[in-house]
Amino acid sequence: RVLSLALNKDRDVERIHGSGINTLDIEPVEGRYMLSGGSDGVIVLYDLENLSRKPSYTCKALFTVGRSHPDVHKFSVETVQWYPHDTGMFTTSSFDKTLKIWDTNTLQPADIFHFEGTVYSHHMSPVATRHCLIAVGTKSPKVQLCDLKSGSSSHILQGHRQEVLAVSWSPRHEYILATGSADGRVKLWDVRRASGCLSTLDQHNGEKSKASSEAANTAHNGRVNGLCYTNDGLHLLTVGTDDRMRLWNSSTGENTLVNYGKVCNESRKGLKFAISCGCNPEFAFVPYGSTIAVYTVFTGELVTLLRGHYSTVNCCVFQPHFQELYSGSKDCNILAWIPAPREPDPDDVSDKSLPQPHLNPAYEDAWSSSDDEV
Repeated sequence: RVLSLALNKDRDVERIHGSGINTLDIEPVEGRYMLSGGSDGVIVLYDLENLSRKPSYTCKALFTVGRSHPDVHKFSVETVQWYPHDTGMFTTSSFDKTLKIWDTNTLQPADIFHFEGTVYSHHMSPVATRHCLIAVGTKSPKVQLCDLKSGSSSHILQGHRQEVLAVSWSPRHEYILATGSADGRVKLWDVRRASGCLSTLDQHNGEKSKASSEAANTAHNGRVNGLCYTNDGLHLLTVGTDDRMRLWNSSTGENTLVNYGKVCNESRKGLKFAISCGCNPEFAFVPYGSTIAVYTVFTGELVTLLRGHYSTVNCCVFQPHFQELYSGSKDCNILAWIPAPREPDPDDVSDKSLPQPHLNPAYEDAWSSSDDEV
């Protein structure tokens, strides 16, 4: 299904945004509701379900936090995320230096966290049961942890040297967090530990001969602006402005050396890419100029480029229940990429019209009892 993803002529997403779309998220409970965040601060919630049951339909916007809303973000919304356990709450963060926790029913912020600098990225753990921490990457090199229970944002992780562009909790271990920074480094943290940092990923796997001491322990030779764990949490995919994508073993921190070729990445901020879920093999969907590049995660093969946007693609999100992909772009459009139905092969059709007295070979008895054939 993923290999046959195509722009769907029968489904579109209602066009509400008047400026570029930076971020999308589909809630993990039903896979039915999608949030989008725009570069003008606007947030929109869509219902992806086809309630009309007609073959062609538009995913309707259920509500918008528009420019006239008293609590709208003042600047670009960089990240939206649903609360992982139910649809009653969602979170948004923005260049206006705030992270807002929204009540879906009232469309009012239940809590607002303020930071000293621009907020590039935030993330809540999809699996945590024993903590309610939101990791936040800002213009400061310190990673902030906001506690939803206490409303405090006092917990910080220190170790990066420049702004933190991407944060992602492990989908396997609730206390493990990955962060990517403009300093070229990717760090893995255990937020229970006083020192915090478990490891700093090294693209050369510790072979000092290949790396000058300056480049040692960098994941990329540029800004690291995208992180995404595989669905099982065993691997971490990172992208950097060195036009490289790297796959890491998340338990050993080893660079697996999968070669994806040149992955053009001119984004000055966080890049929101996605990994498929429930597929074998797994695929990565990476914004690539005005297209989306589809790679096989473990071999590095560029399978296809999805073309349809008129301008830079900023984000994409995967819907695992139906293996669908949604992408948001600077062109103000959200596009739906749906697996194309397979046309029956001409051979199949002609065979079916004939009477078939013979047994399907799959059901024939291939067992032989004669000794000389053994």
